[in-house]
Amino acid sequence: MTFPLLFSPLDVGVFVLPNRIVMGSMHTGLEEARDGFSRLAVFYAERAKGGAGLIVTGGVAPNRRGWLTPFSAKLTSESEMEKHRRITRAVREEGGRILLQILHAGRYGYHPFAVSPSALKSPISPFRPAALSASGIRHTIRDFADCAALAREAGYDGVEIMGSEGYLINQFTAPFTNRRTDEWGGSVENRARFPVEIIRAVRERVGDDFLIMYRLSMLDLVPEGSAWEEVVYQARAVREAGVNVINSGIGWHEARVPTIASMVPRGAYSWVTARMKAETSLPLVAANRINTPEKAEEILAAGEADLISMARPLLADPDLPFKARTGRSRLINTCIACNQACLDHIFEHKVASCLVNPAACREKEFEARPAAHPRKILVAGSGPAGMAAALTAARRGHQVTLCERGDTLGGQFRLAMQVPGKEEYAETIRYFDHALREAGVDIRTGVSADKTLLASTPWDAVVVATGVTPRRPDIPGLDHPMVMRYDELLAGTRQAGRSVAVIGAGGIGVDVATYLTAGPGDRQTYLATWGVDPHLTSPGGLREPAPPHPERQVWLLYRSRGKFGARLGKTTGWIHRLHLRRHQVETVGRVHYVRIDDQGLHAEVEGKPRLFPAESIVVCAGQESNAGLAAVAQSLGLECHVIGGAKRAGELDAQRAFEEGTRLGLQL
Repeated sequence: MTFPLLFSPLDVGVFVLPNRIVMGSMHTGLEEARDGFSRLAVFYAERAKGGAGLIVTGGVAPNRRGWLTPFSAKLTSESEMEKHRRITRAVREEGGRILLQILHAGRYGYHPFAVSPSALKSPISPFRPAALSASGIRHTIRDFADCAALAREAGYDGVEIMGSEGYLINQFTAPFTNRRTDEWGGSVENRARFPVEIIRAVRERVGDDFLIMYRLSMLDLVPEGSAWEEVVYQARAVREAGVNVINSGIGWHEARVPTIASMVPRGAYSWVTARMKAETSLPLVAANRINTPEKAEEILAAGEADLISMARPLLADPDLPFKARTGRSRLINTCIACNQACLDHIFEHKVASCLVNPAACREKEFEARPAAHPRKILVAGSGPAGMAAALTAARRGHQVTLCERGDTLGGQFRLAMQVPGKEEYAETIRYFDHALREAGVDIRTGVSADKTLLASTPWDAVVVATGVTPRRPDIPGLDHPMVMRYDELLAGTRQAGRSVAVIGAGGIGVDVATYLTAGPGDRQTYLATWGVDPHLTSPGGLREPAPPHPERQVWLLYRSRGKFGARLGKTTGWIHRLHLRRHQVETVGRVHYVRIDDQGLHAEVEGKPRLFPAESIVVCAGQESNAGLAAVAQSLGLECHVIGGAKRAGELDAQRAFEEGTRLGLQL
């Protein structure tokens, strides 16, 4: 497929972009890491080399009060400016253009210096902000302008002013957080005054030949958010103040609506940007869950936007634009929106990376050099660890054979893609299937690696990536016909009844409960389920969520005394918990399993007997390593490496598996 609109140039007033792909802003944690700016220079240069039309950095504060966390990135002096020159030089050498995003955290600041239009504490920071005084507001406006001037001196092509996601500017524009009664609060004109004055001050400092992009909160998704008419007013006001491009901001960080996680349909919010196109002549950027060139082209063809923001998709594959432009989109390593190694890491104060691309933000560390001595390598198992090891080794010049006992590649990843909201996992398997073949890997499906295979060829090394076997707990009656393993259910070889007890409430147990309760994943169903107003008639774009109609009674059971879901993803756990609660899934802890019979599952809960009258029982009680092949290889005197679930099954982790496989492929 060709993408004529995606790769058409666009004049944004200051310069002409070669294509419509914007790498949206994404904080990586390198902004605060030791030698972080040198690594950021490599990181952004890779994305410029890969063909992104425009890159936007992670958020940088214009002053100390605007910090996200203590000592996080800010640009307030010439000494700080020097670090940024490493980035701009590296991007320019690759022919790219880059903007600095100026972000003031406001009440989201995780420190005692936080400020906001009103002294209202946010739910995501323990610190109550101080209300900015009138003089403090003026100082902050000057700080934005000073930061932009320094950005220009540092070699940036422009700035993006962060006016969405619930940060300081957004806190001024929304009634939800602006309770002021002076000239900076009350009417829409007063609430919009803060971003307008910032942009005027920035434009005055940087001149007309410097791009200003404004991230406009088009949909707050919080109570007492801005009404659509107020959003339109703000868009027109910032245009008059000197903005060249408007970027779409969807949802605050504290909103109880998922906007970028995997259960959000592709391009779920392009309709909001399309609505704004009728209100302004400025180029508009569509954002949120646009992860393929096909979806990007579709949005452009529908006239819904002029540019497409792809932040995490370029984390997953920096060469996405180049591959799409040259007719190789099947080889794009697609972002699956899992959040595990990117946003989860950032909210845990770690450096971001990517589950499907461990080299992200660690480009030098994962640099693949040609093998000095090509070797003949057998990889047994095609789950995440096996696929990553085989591909990396083959790209370095090794002769690789990949054996998979099943009919298709993917291992446990193939099971995960059956879960509603994880359909994107199929894209990873598609990518590896094509990439492995292009790299010359000999793929043998329907073949189990055994002693005969190991002895039949003079292998230089054997990689055991044979994954896991579901653990069988010691419960009387486990052989009852109503009992099934999670892999049988997800593979479709067994069907569940109208009432289901799920034994185990870890990640797989939650996936199974979701599989048993979730409905269609189309955009209209998503908007209704999460209470998003498609007509934009209510402030903030919220409406009452459509009540679910559970078709099954599901109990999610676990032995431990801890809080349910405590180990789920930092940025997605709340979504899973809320979904299960809405679908009336009962989560029960401190369960001791007694027996299974025709009546269902007999148990003791906190020492009291309880019967779960289930028609079906699904066992999700962990896994055991399936590493027996390692002993066979060692008995034959072969060099052997065990990775992924075969190495450690206790916490089945695709992120760890992809990284282990990639690292081994680099070492072989």
